[in-house]
Amino acid sequence: MPKVYNWQIGREMDYPFEGQRPRRQAAAVFDTNKCIACQTCTMACKTTWTSGKGQEYMFWNNVETKPWGSYPLAWDVRILERLGPQTWEGGVYRGKTVFEAAPAGERALGYLPEDLDYAYPNRGEDETNAPLTEERFYLRLPHDLWFFYLPRICNHCTYPACLASCPRTAIYKRPEDGIVLLDQQRCRGYRECLKECPFKKVFYNHTTRVSEKCVLCFPAVERGIQPRCMRTCIGKIRTFGFVSTPDRARPDNPVDFLVHVRKVALPLLPQLGLEANVYYIPPVHVGNLRFLQMLFGPGVEQAAATYRRAMEGKDEELRGVLLLAVSTDRIVHRFRVARGLVYGYDDRGEEVVRVPLKEPTMVRPAYDPDHRAYRYNVT
Repeated sequence: MPKVYNWQIGREMDYPFEGQRPRRQAAAVFDTNKCIACQTCTMACKTTWTSGKGQEYMFWNNVETKPWGSYPLAWDVRILERLGPQTWEGGVYRGKTVFEAAPAGERALGYLPEDLDYAYPNRGEDETNAPLTEERFYLRLPHDLWFFYLPRICNHCTYPACLASCPRTAIYKRPEDGIVLLDQQRCRGYRECLKECPFKKVFYNHTTRVSEKCVLCFPAVERGIQPRCMRTCIGKIRTFGFVSTPDRARPDNPVDFLVHVRKVALPLLPQLGLEANVYYIPPVHVGNLRFLQMLFGPGVEQAAATYRRAMEGKDEELRGVLLLAVSTDRIVHRFRVARGLVYGYDDRGEEVVRVPLKEPTMVRPAYDPDHRAYRYNVT
């Protein structure tokens, strides 16, 4: 099997095809500290792409509550159990990836969810309508008083398991932006992609009998506009753009800055070996470091410390990049912080947005002598 270099695990690994990176790679950063699970992203995607017959259970974008929530049911627990020991030495992963752990005759390690695993999207995840027992919820007593929301879309991986597994080569990665698409004319509904995508972000349509997946709103991206789930985010947690490899990172590229310069954004489950291109700023309030390291890898502590520093007003550049999130529908390719403002520029270098680093506030006197009126209710 060919060898490819995966910078997220710090080493070469096996992959069924020769490594060939796209000319640029579409990517996103989600700040979990700001997600409120309003599901606006979920519904924006649902009403745009998956409102048809046979798509009822499809959520190309979903938000699940960690540590308990998942869609489909227990997707993360099941793949991590099958993967076996996952050991890191510094920034190098010493365990097996899903490609290296593949059973004989398979391209990647995986499993096919049952239909009932899709029956409970986000149902009951945030409800405390029953006693919290250690046995049922795997809690420690006293239990950890934390949870956080994890929004998920297709990761448009650099080394996609869905692409590797397809016997029809119906799944391909676009060279111009790295978006992974599925050719439904070629698909025969074998569901190998469902089985071997560890994130379970490929769905089978029981009506059309072919598979479907997130297209990252490529018609919008081609026009320099962010995908629907990104630009409708109420919490402004999402930064969309293009990510470089570490050796080509540009400090003025918002995504590169978050991923490579400040290293505050980390990939989801890097040990799987897919080099996922959706990154997460880990929640800073979670006390269980081992759980976060399992999800986001060994850089969690440093990322949390860097994020806290920005929230304390000690890193204007990082705060500026975070404030650019969902401040415009346009894709921001470059940013600059100057004189209390952060500026965003498109791929032609034209300014598309500017945001103050500190929201101005003004306290007015209660009585306005010019208008001889009180501004407050004084009765």
